[in-house]
Amino acid sequence: MSRLTSLQGSFRAHVVAARLVDEGFDVELRGALAGSYGLTVGDLAVIDLYVPGDQIAEASIVLLATEVDEVDDRFDDDRPPPAARIRPSGRVVAALILFILVAGPIAQVLRWY
Repeated sequence: MSRLTSLQGSFRAHVVAARLVDEGFDVELRGALAGSYGLTVGDLAVIDLYVPGDQIAEASIVLLATEVDEVDDRFDDDRPPPAARIRPSGRVVAALILFILVAGPIAQVLRWY
């Protein structure tokens, strides 16, 4: 078994391992998977992902393709930009309501003069 990569945190390591197993690779995780510490940070959270030596090149390509897909989803350049909605702020709405409540009675009074 050869080390493919090192990851921070067991959740991310399990997700990457599941992705590789789904692609047909033999995967082994080593590190702080089920340690006595509930919360791990820094070097305590490092988990190494191992695959057989003859599968390391193909597994690297799968990891690269996964990272490219994540970046593509993050930037989302394929979709057109959403139409801009103009929404009045709360202050504008409150000022408009106050104007109607005050201007209405004033207009009624001025009508009599």
